[in-house]
Amino acid sequence: MRVFITGGAGFIGSHLAERHLQRGDEVYIIDDLSTGSMENIEHIKSHPGFHYVLDTVTNQQLVAELVDLCDATYHLAAAVGVKLIVESPVRTIETNIRGTEIVLAHAAKKRKRVLITSTSEVYGKRETIPFREDDDLVMGATNKGRWSYACSKAIDEFLAIAYWKEKKVPTVIARLFNTVGPRQTGQYGMVVPNFVRQALDGKEITVYGNGSQSRCFTHVSDVVGALMKLIEHPQATGEVYNIGGDQEVTILQLAERIKALTDSPSPITFLPYDKAYEAGFEDMHRRVPDTTKLRNLIGYEPTFGLDEILNDVIAFQRTKRT
Repeated sequence: MRVFITGGAGFIGSHLAERHLQRGDEVYIIDDLSTGSMENIEHIKSHPGFHYVLDTVTNQQLVAELVDLCDATYHLAAAVGVKLIVESPVRTIETNIRGTEIVLAHAAKKRKRVLITSTSEVYGKRETIPFREDDDLVMGATNKGRWSYACSKAIDEFLAIAYWKEKKVPTVIARLFNTVGPRQTGQYGMVVPNFVRQALDGKEITVYGNGSQSRCFTHVSDVVGALMKLIEHPQATGEVYNIGGDQEVTILQLAERIKALTDSPSPITFLPYDKAYEAGFEDMHRRVPDTTKLRNLIGYEPTFGLDEILNDVIAFQRTKRT
């Protein structure tokens, strides 16, 4: 295959590119390095099947050429991370929606297959657990900037499904739940790399809120494997799939686990949300995926347990320090 990955120098995009190259595919990526990094693709830059362009996904002519050249497109380019979303809501909304519009419009010309990566954030303030793909979405008020990311990604999903229904562009949507692994940065608020860095530095491990909020973490390797199977599966067209882990853990338990695995002397402290982000910040208390639909389609089962995921991140950060 020839695959095009937007946001290909990002955390997930770089792992996806690497896996396709290992399989013998040809990979083209575009990334403006706003949240991605050349360091993420340094080890594959010289691969004969790898091609990268440093530009934005809003460069219509370039995106048109790359979509046309490749068999399928993974659209990963987006504004990501709670910190970035809260601080730059205009950039979040414009980047997410405009980029998706451009990719889908050019894919429509020759009905090229597109996988849109979405997020568990679209479930919003929904409280019924676990989250299923056909559940109603419960968004917060529009004066809460926190929800602009969720709404922009929900619009991306509507667009992708509309292009399939109206223009017969073969699209599939993957809702990702808290993907973690080597090369993930904590710069934009990602909790695991931040906790690991704090623990290794012997600094306070800072838990936002009271730590009772819970998440399910997934290793990037499991996510990449699922994405590759989805983009090639004809029955996935026009559908939405959750991709996530099956071990729910509170953020306080996560901090305690990382402290233990790193044998760190770091104390665990608590920071109110309004000091961490903004006044009136709202969080999702629980985020648990129902992956039955994905399991029935591709036989999906997470292969990494929580400790394996955390140890992988710890080992990566330790290697970077030597």
